[in-house]
Amino acid sequence: MKKIVMLLMLGVFIVSCGGSSEVAKEARKTFDGNWTLTSITYPNNTGEFNVTLFNEASASCFENSTWDFVSNNNRGTYSVSGIGCDGDTSYFIWSIDEENTPAGVYDFLLKPTNDDYKSTTGNQGFRLNLKSLTDTNMVWEQTVSLDGSPFTIRMNFSKI
Repeated sequence: MKKIVMLLMLGVFIVSCGGSSEVAKEARKTFDGNWTLTSITYPNNTGEFNVTLFNEASASCFENSTWDFVSNNNRGTYSVSGIGCDGDTSYFIWSIDEENTPAGVYDFLLKPTNDDYKSTTGNQGFRLNLKSLTDTNMVWEQTVSLDGSPFTIRMNFSKI
């Protein structure tokens, strides 16, 4: 009887692990393609903020930026736009962290690279939270510290 219970528990564990992996695989497929970062907001905060994203440019340069995600090799590019923004293409690799996250909500890592997709920051990257993902919209959040308190940056994307 103990063996049957143990086998059933093992089976449930394997199925539950496989299920989350399937959801993550679907999320990767949904990422695939071209997106526009339509807006950047600061939930629960009011006022003007001078935010630099990904140690590269101001949030205003990232609004209306174009992003391309390739899910079969987890590579991508983005181009910032706007007055006073360099407009160059930046390269990155990305990965979804399937561990310790509720179903359908994932942390993921965005790691800057050169145009050969070799890391420019060693083992460092940017951890973001994928708050929502549909075939047409995606929302990321990053929590940083501002004056010793958590400060949330929300990035809203639309698929092109």
